[in-house]
Amino acid sequence: MRVSLRSPQPTLQQRCLKTLVVSGLLVAGAWAQTDGTILRNGSPLFPIGFYELPEDDAALTVMASSGVNLIRCGSKEDLDRVQAVGAMGWMPLPLNQGPTDALKSQVESVKDHPALAVWEGPDEIVWNFTAYSGLFKAMGVYETKDEWWRQTPKAITYSNAQAADIIPKMRDATAFIRSVDTRKLPVWINEAQRSDVRFVRECLRFADITGCDAYPITGKERPASHMGATTQRWIETGKGKPVWMVMQAFSWDELGGDYVQNGNAYPSFAESRLMAYDVIARGGKGLLYWGSSYLKSDEFRRSLYDLTAELAMLQPFLVAPSEENVKVHLVELEKERSGLGVFMTARRAGEDWLIILANEDSTPHMGVEVSGLAPLEGRDLMCLYTEETLRVTDGEIIVRMQPLEVKVFATSRAFETAQRDNRGYPGL
Repeated sequence: MRVSLRSPQPTLQQRCLKTLVVSGLLVAGAWAQTDGTILRNGSPLFPIGFYELPEDDAALTVMASSGVNLIRCGSKEDLDRVQAVGAMGWMPLPLNQGPTDALKSQVESVKDHPALAVWEGPDEIVWNFTAYSGLFKAMGVYETKDEWWRQTPKAITYSNAQAADIIPKMRDATAFIRSVDTRKLPVWINEAQRSDVRFVRECLRFADITGCDAYPITGKERPASHMGATTQRWIETGKGKPVWMVMQAFSWDELGGDYVQNGNAYPSFAESRLMAYDVIARGGKGLLYWGSSYLKSDEFRRSLYDLTAELAMLQPFLVAPSEENVKVHLVELEKERSGLGVFMTARRAGEDWLIILANEDSTPHMGVEVSGLAPLEGRDLMCLYTEETLRVTDGEIIVRMQPLEVKVFATSRAFETAQRDNRGYPGL
């Protein structure tokens, strides 16, 4: 498997400035983010977010000190709270209702808040007027639950009518935001994993960031490596728009109702780590965790915070572009390549480098060749949180990977976090 990558600019600040000047997006002293990063005190950050805003300030402090930098807010007061702990906030808006007086008032009340980083559109809006199961169960729009997937006349007529009403309202509401938001903060629209490409692309004519929610760990199956392929689908759907992935921070049974049938299952630390790095290796530009407000397991929460703390240590790399000359290749028999393979991204920040490798297969790959590392010739790459060290020779390293394993190599162990007490969490 090979990954298409891009060359870096000399420094992160120079890269951001050059991009904005060339594209005409430097606005009256404000930064207009189009690459999926958020800005804190003028510095770009890879979004590590939570939908949950803890009611207790001490719990909020723990969350932020664990590397979480973006939190869902509903008011100026919420933004004040996240700002106090050094985080940023995003603001959900009912764009589907159009530029109503209520929406205008909400936007005006927070648009200049220094902790506001992102506007969010209605959650899974396309899913809800196309394939949403409630159209059959609760609303009686469809006569059978699979009408959308069979593209019956009723499903087509209904979805087209809904799209014709909703999408123009979203466009007009977004246009209002643009007219009053001098910082030109991005608009993000989250969707379901299999939301319709055609309608989503209509929304992306005015939205800046796309992506979806996917929660693969259940009591019946645990396909953690599916997050990579899901990320790829949304990169293709977005046609270059940044992709933020919404990650699992709960057990399905905690949601109640019909979800109980999915069983009691928390991701292990290893599964959460694979899902996160797989998204990044595939090109995802942000990770946002949903469901933690339902959590009954402190142990699982602490394991997530150990992961977010780990990711936060890598911020200089996560906001840097990938190195286009670095390639991954599997040196093995053809029959050993039956799965998805190993995906990789390589980044540099100053003199330091980071290489992320994610094995999406349930089989080992013992000859993972990472080439194009001539700038690192003779230097050691340390596999973070392990004892493994590899020296770059002839511009390459050979890595051995176990099934569904992540390996993160860096030129220094200074990029490891000291917060690691719950990395052995086994999950349920």
